[in-house]
Amino acid sequence: MPSFAPVDEQLTYIKKGSAEIVKESELREKLEKSRASGMPLRVKAGFDPTAPDLHLGHTVLLRKLKHFQDLGHTVTFLIGDFTGMIGDPTGRSATRPPLSPEEIMRNAKTYMAQVYKILAPPPKTETRFNSEWFDKMKPADFVRLAAKVTVSQMLEREDFHKRFQEEKPIAMHELLYPLAQGYDSVALKADVELGGTDQKFNLLMGRELQRHFGQESQVVLTMPILEGLDGVQKMSKSLGNAIGINEPPLEIYGKIMSISDEMMWRYYELLTDVQIADIEKMKREWHPMEAKKDLAGRIVKDFHSAEAARKAGEDWAKQFQKRETPDVIEQVMVNLSKIIAGSGEPININNPPADVQVLGRENGLKIAIPVRVDKLLAEAGLAESASDGGRKLKQGAVEIDGETVVRPKIAVPSPPRPLTVRVGRVMKLVAIREAPGPALQSS
Repeated sequence: MPSFAPVDEQLTYIKKGSAEIVKESELREKLEKSRASGMPLRVKAGFDPTAPDLHLGHTVLLRKLKHFQDLGHTVTFLIGDFTGMIGDPTGRSATRPPLSPEEIMRNAKTYMAQVYKILAPPPKTETRFNSEWFDKMKPADFVRLAAKVTVSQMLEREDFHKRFQEEKPIAMHELLYPLAQGYDSVALKADVELGGTDQKFNLLMGRELQRHFGQESQVVLTMPILEGLDGVQKMSKSLGNAIGINEPPLEIYGKIMSISDEMMWRYYELLTDVQIADIEKMKREWHPMEAKKDLAGRIVKDFHSAEAARKAGEDWAKQFQKRETPDVIEQVMVNLSKIIAGSGEPININNPPADVQVLGRENGLKIAIPVRVDKLLAEAGLAESASDGGRKLKQGAVEIDGETVVRPKIAVPSPPRPLTVRVGRVMKLVAIREAPGPALQSS
């Protein structure tokens, strides 16, 4: 018979980083019964394979599943191949285009190759597809399932309510999504279901449907939505603030090192197995730089290897901490007219506007020209566009002449001098010309 840790000890680990537990008293009761009987809890989290690759934001739920697994409970990684064809309406202001079965299965195979970097491989982790039960259901079964929920209940969901009020279309198949996700819990007889805070309505639907089917209601545990590298918006590849778990070790390491010290502790909570008491001790006793290196190493190790983490740390220190400059640096020329801020009116360096950063090398000047950093990066080929340059700036990934740039504009002399610009691991010498002339050649 399995031996489980004391309930209070389990709860401390389970609650780490969680946003809400509905209801904690029920979870305690389930853990007590589990410990007395030796029967593990059945814990599930569902993932619709709507994109081919996972980023660290997706792994927050996987990490919490692992914590239940560490405690000896049975975890189910549920692939929503059926619900994925409906399309989750969560957070949507318009109907999401459904994916084809071929797209779903292609993405699902990629997910399965990635999740076992965190979860124990089968048979310790149970992997299921919700088409197992939905493909067997007849139309009459769906009608009976739909009869258990009212339209007014569905319209309580914020997404639907807002669209209804704004007279925006709500497709009938979208109303099926919460029902389908809720029924997953019935089919799996789940004791606990995990989801993001934005999934609360769907998770609670599972509790209600289980009661309708004569089961004990599952406990709902929600996890926060992870912020991206900018520390503000949720991690998303479309926003350019994500860290993909399949990215090269040095890319992952460098991106982690670029986050703020405050965000670092949130990443420790949501992306590692380090206990809260140990995190609090690190806050008191460790230098932030050392803590961040430790975090970067842990995350690289999770998705690559201990050796890859060690090497990434060494390479990062060589390239960034020791400030080594490549022997050969590409030189590019940009036109001042394309990067100048506003009218280009000179500014007083001793009293610059709040959005203009004065680099140390300009301190001897009296006046200078304000230049937009996002456009500078785009014109120099260090960003795909000005908006991409703005994202890199917010991520703290931009250095000019060895200084981290934190403001949207910098002051440059007239005539402009060349700037050594580094974005991540790429460095270029950027010459600024005031009038058309011959471009510099790369050396």
